[in-house]
Amino acid sequence: MEKESVRTTIDIPAPLYRRLKQQAAARGSSVRQLVLASIKGVLREQRAPRKRVRFPLINSQGPKVEVTGRQIYEHVEFP
Repeated sequence: MEKESVRTTIDIPAPLYRRLKQQAAARGSSVRQLVLASIKGVLREQRAPRKRVRFPLINSQGPKVEVTGRQIYEHVEFP
């Protein structure tokens, strides 16, 4: 175990633990390593709250045009 580590206990439902153990084995790691990697990933995701966007993003001075999705597909090639 690492220096400066804290030991804790969590209750994981048996079906979830089986899936966790299978995933760890498939990755060639231990359940502990997979759990720690998951915790680190969650902590990394902490970001500033997103700002709300107001539409339209660009105000047009020209006339408004009504276009349907079908009309767009007629003129634009999609993969």
